[in-house]
Amino acid sequence: MLPLCRLRVSPDDDTPTPAYGDSVPGTTPPTALTIAGSDSGGGAGAQADLKTFAAFGVHGTCALTAVTAQNTVEVHGVVALEPAFVRQQVEVVLQDFAVRAVKTGMLANARIVSEVARMAAQGSLPQLVVDPVLVSSSGHRLMEPEGVAAYLGLLLPHALVVTPNLREAAVLGDTDVESLRTLEARVAVADRIRATGARYVVVKGGHLTESADDVVAGPDGVEVLAGARVTTRNDHGTGCSLSAAITAHLARGAAVPDAIGEAKDFVARALAGAAGWRLGAGHGPLDHFGWSGPP
Repeated sequence: MLPLCRLRVSPDDDTPTPAYGDSVPGTTPPTALTIAGSDSGGGAGAQADLKTFAAFGVHGTCALTAVTAQNTVEVHGVVALEPAFVRQQVEVVLQDFAVRAVKTGMLANARIVSEVARMAAQGSLPQLVVDPVLVSSSGHRLMEPEGVAAYLGLLLPHALVVTPNLREAAVLGDTDVESLRTLEARVAVADRIRATGARYVVVKGGHLTESADDVVAGPDGVEVLAGARVTTRNDHGTGCSLSAAITAHLARGAAVPDAIGEAKDFVARALAGAAGWRLGAGHGPLDHFGWSGPP
């Protein structure tokens, strides 16, 4: 059985550290909020977000937007919650916790996107990271055109960071995903999405590219974050974990570029750590807590 915490190695730092994750800054951990769907298989959605927050010593709170019946092989059912109830979950968390950063995941439909956007417009969602869950890994659209329009016109203007994968970037940028194979095209679509008002846009590599390079467009221009592809079938929740890791670092006080870089490194480690796992018959979860040790 793992100990609940261990002490820092440095004799000058007696901060308790979780045995599986990062240290808690000060005497009270910072709080982050995820507004996302539930994954009954535990690999993605709010479950992945909460595990990621914990891995960085951040207390995780959540507001569920939908409940899914899924495992590592397929999604069998989805029930979206009422937008008013999503708002109620967010409001009661904000009333009681000093939330330092917020992320969104699966928002299910245009009504929920619009409700979350209203809260963002009111200034209720600090350091908002938007992971626009629009397209499944198989390429199936998960959001109706009205929902995409709500993202573009209502939610993204209030986002500090937006983290689309290539398929989602194609939808938001109104282009064909096959056209995003070149770096120049990915830079162009990142700039196009950023024109909505989002401060930073991270177009995630993968899916159609040999590398795992990400394009980051921000106030100071465009940067390419190089990354090596990890060969693994256990990649369920990769996008959720990246955006949650960014959110966790923001909650801990990191600058946005640093948060993005640290999050990318975390996901690479989590993918490598879970590469040998056999959880389920399909695409399994990541090793959020470093259970497998250094890759």
